[in-house]
Amino acid sequence: MRALFMDRIAGPLAVREIGQPQVPAGGVVIAVAATGLCRSDWHAWVGHDDIALPHVPGHEFAGIVVNVGPGVTKWSVGDRVTAPFVEGCGTCEWCLTGNAQVCPEQQQPGFTHWGSFAEQVVIHAADTNLVAIPEGVSFEAAASLGCRFATAYRALTGRAHLQADEWVTIVGAGGVGLSAVMIAKALGGKVIAVDRNQAALDVALSLGTDHVLVSDGSDIPGQVHTLTGGSHVSIDAVGSEQTCADALLSLRRRGRHVQIGLLPPVEGDPRVPMARVIAWELDVFGSHGMAAADYPGMLALIESGALSPQRLIERVIGLEEAADMLPQLGTANVAGMTMIDPTR
Repeated sequence: MRALFMDRIAGPLAVREIGQPQVPAGGVVIAVAATGLCRSDWHAWVGHDDIALPHVPGHEFAGIVVNVGPGVTKWSVGDRVTAPFVEGCGTCEWCLTGNAQVCPEQQQPGFTHWGSFAEQVVIHAADTNLVAIPEGVSFEAAASLGCRFATAYRALTGRAHLQADEWVTIVGAGGVGLSAVMIAKALGGKVIAVDRNQAALDVALSLGTDHVLVSDGSDIPGQVHTLTGGSHVSIDAVGSEQTCADALLSLRRRGRHVQIGLLPPVEGDPRVPMARVIAWELDVFGSHGMAAADYPGMLALIESGALSPQRLIERVIGLEEAADMLPQLGTANVAGMTMIDPTR
């Protein structure tokens, strides 16, 4: 099969032929029909994650089960499936209570083992981690759920508990930020989207965002407070000291902040405006994807028509194009989602 390989940190990527993966006990092999190109893949490429080389990136995907390992009881060859980017072990107390996204023995395709930028990918503990794709949902739309939509959905529902008519400021209008925009509007929230890229903000407006703000060095929190009196909920969907601070400082007193974007390591620790957190009694949450057990609520929104993830897919490319595009994700102003078809 063909796969996109990373041979060194921040080095060139290449597509090569390799043997088909072996199916593990309790796991499955999936023929990848669509896989998303995500900023988290760039974090791995640039060295922000501990990965073993050579490596195949890719962590959000959808496809068809082609091989089933011993011990799997819920899945068969031919099933249309997707999976969260966190693979729970299936046996610990967190997995057994539906919180596989924080499993201490978790695995992650594209990080702890070879991922989905290939014609086939392995998923462990399939009975815990796989999600059936409804017939009316395309592979591309389903692939978008595993990281960006799932992370945004859990951030807004399971962590911030966004209520109808509450204001939410979303800093970053990339894939996960735009997913959060769509979910917040589907839940009845009022949204301010912030980004440096006007094209991304135009997409946010097309998705129903109430206000957009250009991140151009101006006082973003001050503008949010002028518009809303301070948001009830804020999300940093980028991951930098500046975007985290802008999101936190946009909140009203006793507001709720969810950190989705990965904060790259800096000397010491990333600086966060904790004085405001303490004085205004702000709640600060992390959000690390979403377990397969929590997918029904999100899929119900999709099946009802309230949420249409396919609207965010801007382009579909092949593995060779992905090899060129992945290193640019740290600086590129790319609106919407990019999907990879490994068979192209």
